[in-house]
Amino acid sequence: QVQLVESGGGLVQPGGSLRLSCAASGSRYSINAMGWYRQAPGKQREFVAGSSSNGNTNYADSVKGRFTISRDNANDAVNLQMDNLKPEDTAVYFCNALSGSTSYWGQGTQVTVSS
Repeated sequence: QVQLVESGGGLVQPGGSLRLSCAASGSRYSINAMGWYRQAPGKQREFVAGSSSNGNTNYADSVKGRFTISRDNANDAVNLQMDNLKPEDTAVYFCNALSGSTSYWGQGTQVTVSS
């Protein structure tokens, strides 16, 4: 079992920045990929950014050039630096970890971009 705890959400004005963090505990040795998803009100959960254990990263087109994912393999943590935030980035952000074929989720952290 893997437990994930997110932190760092909040309210920010358009153009501002936030940094999300996710710490894993439990069977951390089994984790290969980690990433972030988000879900806005009335919409389906969508992929934001991912990082594999070998350092490869990928991003949704909507956040490329604005968001940066970083992985701390030693501590099985993953961060999401979000710059130039837009109102459409408002959502609950979820940390995800893959262990074999099992997907684990954090409880989510709210990000609100508004003036």
